Amino acid sequence: MKYGIIEFSIVPGRAEASDKSEMVTQLLFGDVFSILEEEDKFIRIKIDFDGYECWICKKQYAPINNDEFLKISNEPYCCTTDLVQLISNNKNLIPIIQGSSLPNYKNGKFSINNKTFQFNGNVSTPNQIGSKDKIVEDALMYLNAPYMWGGKSPFGIDCSGFTQIIYKINNIVIPRDAHQQAKLGEGYSFIEEAEAGDIAFFDNDEGKITHVGILVGRNKIIHASGKVRIDRIDHQGIFNTETNAYSHKLRIIKTLI
Repeated sequence: MKYGIIEFSIVPGRAEASDKSEMVTQLLFGDVFSILEEEDKFIRIKIDFDGYECWICKKQYAPINNDEFLKISNEPYCCTTDLVQLISNNKNLIPIIQGSSLPNYKNGKFSINNKTFQFNGNVSTPNQIGSKDKIVEDALMYLNAPYMWGGKSPFGIDCSGFTQIIYKINNIVIPRDAHQQAKLGEGYSFIEEAEAGDIAFFDNDEGKITHVGILVGRNKIIHASGKVRIDRIDHQGIFNTETNAYSHKLRIIKTLI
């Protein structure tokens, strides 16, 4: 088995081995993965953090050996909590975004493949799970960020990428897609029992989970739909006051903490 790590700010993960293929997710700086398949210009990978599989360009990763992969994979992850920050390697500056991983991080420094990087921003505390209030506080930082299918950054993000990043920086690992996330946690019988920081799921007419958001207060939800926005929510679903109509049908609300 071969392994790799991302040393760019953001790398698109695609459904097929083509630059023209649909972007289904994004890999952030410090993400490690195993290589499942190789083609001429692309590799199919399995992301270590959430098990997600996709294709990335061969030019957009750095190989790491088995020992380095296991070391990074087995240590408690440490990630950036600032929306955007800079890391430095000698005289080179690299912008990184919230949720980027810092392997082997200690006292403002971390290393990848014997290269030392410096970082002076804020990081998550490994193994310390954030409170529901902290989840709400972090989610509100994304208000008005544009929606982008497959996105995981404040410059473009989808509904499940949004919830995954917010929970990640609070040391809670959840899968990439909404229907996978819906399998976690404990559900409520009534919406009145739910709290800010809980996660709500919505389905389509066929009963498939297609949308997700985070409760931010009584009858309010923050979610990525066109942009990251706050809307009303009740037992029927999300009510958009701009269109004066329900936009998403509520399936269940769950607590993950």
